[in-house]
Amino acid sequence: MRRCFQLARLGAGSVSPNPLVGAVLVHNGRIIGEGWHRRYGEAHAEVNAVASVRQADRHLIPQATLFCALEPCFHFGKTPPCVDLILNEKIPRVVVANTDPNPLVAGQSLEKLRAAGVATEVGILATEGRYLNRAFFTWIEKKRPYIILKWAQSADGYLALPGERTPISGPLAQRLVHRWRAEADAILVGTNTARTDNPRLDNRLYFGKSPLRVALDFAGKIPPAAHLLDDSLPTWIIGPERQGTWQQTHFFAFHEAAGINARINWIPELLEKLTQKKRAILLVEGGADVLRQFQESGFWDEIRMLANPRFLYNGVPAPGIPEGAILTERTQIGADEIRIFINAANARYP
Repeated sequence: MRRCFQLARLGAGSVSPNPLVGAVLVHNGRIIGEGWHRRYGEAHAEVNAVASVRQADRHLIPQATLFCALEPCFHFGKTPPCVDLILNEKIPRVVVANTDPNPLVAGQSLEKLRAAGVATEVGILATEGRYLNRAFFTWIEKKRPYIILKWAQSADGYLALPGERTPISGPLAQRLVHRWRAEADAILVGTNTARTDNPRLDNRLYFGKSPLRVALDFAGKIPPAAHLLDDSLPTWIIGPERQGTWQQTHFFAFHEAAGINARINWIPELLEKLTQKKRAILLVEGGADVLRQFQESGFWDEIRMLANPRFLYNGVPAPGIPEGAILTERTQIGADEIRIFINAANARYP
């Protein structure tokens, strides 16, 4: 099953809003076929696993066990249902980590397999499987994007020097951040970050797609020459429309209601719009005030914090790790320590 998870991760950034899925065919302890869902709308992991079996081993398929990170699909979507492939190939046993929470599946594939005499087993490394597909489970169960808050901070807890673009992370960590961008469907910054850092918000240090760029600009303060207004990538500007000929840049005037929640009331509206456009993973890169607004709203699922040993001695304080955050991963990459936290209130992990 862990091999299924390894394979599934290869689809990160290419299959959203679908889940990450890997599949392995095993006969007498030997892997005879394996595959993963490579791209949204293309063949699923089970199809690729069966197709990878070499001709000399194809007669073993009706005696093999299929391991899969998630319950095989039941419905016709972009591709035919994988449950029918399993029955057509006469695979006698299927083992999955998790049932698919999608109402179009939701255990129906397993029921169909059992009714046909296929032995099934569910819940193998279920916690690891749910963690692997935490974005997908959030997308289906909460009907909104999975929200990742990301920042880098100095050893003394600062994000940047006041009013200055202040790179903190080392080159290896920067490449990792661009990988995260490639795996996200949208990336968000606030007005101050857009003005001070003039970010491109692309993934030029990694391969694959760049996410939808989203910038808050309620007062229209982002300079016309900013990278975020260069129309080079799909971009949403949350603020008043500007004059110009735009091909990939769109402006949205969200309504900021008065009252105590005025700081965060734009968040649900943004999440609803992202959901409508099937943008299932949102990476929030700052600045400090925007990160805190997501924390205050409760709309966050994960924090990715990069801690660098460099001291700034003064600057913009980092948001801090909120109560209820659970540390799940801790990794060293170059001089930076990567700490990943999940929101206990929004997740179901031990």
